[in-house]
Amino acid sequence: MAAVADATTAVAPLRKRISRPMVVAAILVGWLVLFAVLRGRQTLTLAAADLTDLHRWLNDVNDSIGANRNSNPVFVYGFNEIRLVIDNLVTFVQSLISQPADGRPVPQIGWLGVVGLTGYVSWAVGNWRVALLAVAGFTFFGLQGLWQESMDTLALTLSAVIVALLIGIPLGVWAGLSDRFNRIMTPFLDFMQTMPTFVYLAPLTLIFLIGGASAVITTVIYAAPPAIRITAHAIRSVPATTVEAADSMGTTRSQQLLKVLLPMSKRTVVMGVNQTIMAALAMVTIAALIDAPGLGKTVVQALQSLDVGTAFNAGLAIVVMAIVLDRVTTAASVREEAARRAGHRFTAWRRPLLIAGGVAAAVLVYLSHTYVWAAEFPGQGTVGSHIASAADTATTWLQDHLSGLTNAFRNAISYGLLNPFQTVLTDSPWWLVGAVLAGLGAALGGWRAAVIAGVCVGLLVGTGVWSDAMTTLASTVVATALVMLLGVVFGVWMGRSALVDRLIRPTLDAAQVMPPFVYLVPFLALFGATRFTAIVAAVVYGAPVAIKIIADGVRNVPETTVEAATSAGCNTWQIITKVQLPMARSALTLATNQGLIYVLSMVVVGGLVGAGALGYDVVAGFSQGELYGKGLAAGLAIVLLGVMFDRITQAAARRTRA
Repeated sequence: MAAVADATTAVAPLRKRISRPMVVAAILVGWLVLFAVLRGRQTLTLAAADLTDLHRWLNDVNDSIGANRNSNPVFVYGFNEIRLVIDNLVTFVQSLISQPADGRPVPQIGWLGVVGLTGYVSWAVGNWRVALLAVAGFTFFGLQGLWQESMDTLALTLSAVIVALLIGIPLGVWAGLSDRFNRIMTPFLDFMQTMPTFVYLAPLTLIFLIGGASAVITTVIYAAPPAIRITAHAIRSVPATTVEAADSMGTTRSQQLLKVLLPMSKRTVVMGVNQTIMAALAMVTIAALIDAPGLGKTVVQALQSLDVGTAFNAGLAIVVMAIVLDRVTTAASVREEAARRAGHRFTAWRRPLLIAGGVAAAVLVYLSHTYVWAAEFPGQGTVGSHIASAADTATTWLQDHLSGLTNAFRNAISYGLLNPFQTVLTDSPWWLVGAVLAGLGAALGGWRAAVIAGVCVGLLVGTGVWSDAMTTLASTVVATALVMLLGVVFGVWMGRSALVDRLIRPTLDAAQVMPPFVYLVPFLALFGATRFTAIVAAVVYGAPVAIKIIADGVRNVPETTVEAATSAGCNTWQIITKVQLPMARSALTLATNQGLIYVLSMVVVGGLVGAGALGYDVVAGFSQGELYGKGLAAGLAIVLLGVMFDRITQAAARRTRA
């Protein structure tokens, strides 16, 4: 027994000395050694035009579904009916504000009526400042020469948001009231929010074809999870004492919901509506790849032809629409509190002013419905042509004068970091990469993460696009490393300084509002159509969320701990590296998780501007029928990468908190 005790006490210090960083380092060193010996063997390389048996089978499935779409009962009485209902909704909304209908040369409500209604609704749910912003923003669409494209985008967004909220809010209420249903829904919501936007397109076009209706269905599936999750959180956040008080008064379950839970959670639910609208707008623009009308189609066509000016003009319109919709819904969530601060005098005047504003908006709607001058936006959109011309001029200047700097930066990252890492991934035997990923999963997240990584690797091999998946993995990891570098630098700065936080956070909030498409445009001007454009855009897209998470983590380090380190003689660098960052490890891990998911989404979208790999496979699958199966397999590969990243980093975050 004494010998056993001695052995146990001897092993304990050894376990303490072998830390997770040491295990990770050992795995990576072992990988490099085996790579040097086995380079180029069993790499599962597949040429761009080659197909596997799985890809051919998926092509056959696509052809079979197309041939039997109007005879198979599942489609005749199921999917086709769903598509018809959504198509009727989209057509109705488009006929109101964007497309001619019922023999009219213009929509039912012209530009003057839309601007008037937008201003009135923004004022009614928010305040006069956001109303002015909304009116100015919508007028700007017309000045850009993009009125109809903007209204098409708005029509698809509104259609998707209506359906998403009709589904999401009741499910969210149910999840908020029922622990069992919440446990059932949580894995599905996690999975849906992990998937990059690109992934939704291919399988849904297989079922619902392409067009506006399919774009709305896709958008509903993507945008509903925030509404469900935030509504459930709002219901669960109502104080238990309030619910108990309602119980003691003899209220029924439905009375509690309608009179207590929903009113007290209204502000949070409106925030969920905000997130749903932002997600819908982002998805609607990307859905241009499946022939959705609107600003997204203009951006896609411009990116494919490398027309930076047109892409910038349309991208600017998307940004303006995102800002307007975000500001209006954000103002709506805080309107009652703002009204209380303004006092009863404001409340007394508000109702008569709203009635007068409603009458004015109705008059503008009537004018735009009756007269052509009020229906068609005047002018030729010369502001937009000037913006596009200025963007082209700026692009030419940047390429002429900064090409040396941009090329040096691109080459430094590409040749110093990206290319070597990509070579190690793509030229290693597939089973070696799989073993490394499973080992890293075990070291960082435990055996469950290792099992998930192993399963994902096996399925990735089965998709037949292993080499492209490794190329995407290389770009994603490099971009995430850059995101974390920015996140640590700016997050620590913001976490340590309230002034810096107040100055930088609004910019980060605005950056998170913009749909991912928009990020490609300026970097296309700087770096041309290369994979590096996608990587830089992914870094800029993923950095805001990482910076904010790290800033909050650093700020939450107890002030007494920092003061104790200061009194012990630690300088600023020592406080950051020895106290604040170690104590914010869970925030760092969470930032890595979110950064990876954002980056993967953006790297894949970069397939439109020369990023290649899985993003290109998906895009090619839409444009070339014989590659549809390969594009669908590439979409599955993207999902597998996302699930693997998410599971490993979430497990690592849980172990860090423990």
